Amino acid sequence: MSIKDKTKKLKKDVPGVFIALKKKETPVIAKIFAGLTVGYALSPVDLVSDFVPILGYLDDIIVLPLLVAMTVKFIPRDIWEQSKIESEGLWDNGKPKKWYYAIPVILIWVLIVWLIVKAIWL
Repeated sequence: MSIKDKTKKLKKDVPGVFIALKKKETPVIAKIFAGLTVGYALSPVDLVSDFVPILGYLDDIIVLPLLVAMTVKFIPRDIWEQSKIESEGLWDNGKPKKWYYAIPVILIWVLIVWLIVKAIWL
């Protein structure tokens, strides 16, 4: 599977994860991972900014597919298949742009900074 094919699959999987997140039948652990995945995918803030050469894009190429793969493992197969079908064309007009999708990424950065500060002052 080429990178182009993987990118197309990822563009289909993230909306599927978003739909599965909203389903009552989805287990709690899957909802937690789905929330992190969707939040990261829609966040205007990345763990490593795209301005950083190479690392900024590797971040999206590695982190997002890993989050999607982990999330899908926790979603029952029938719910996942149904969610993928329901999500087709969901974000054809572009993904939603909402500031609160950045909260998980910002919290991770705050945690990292806090750990660094704590390590320095010990």
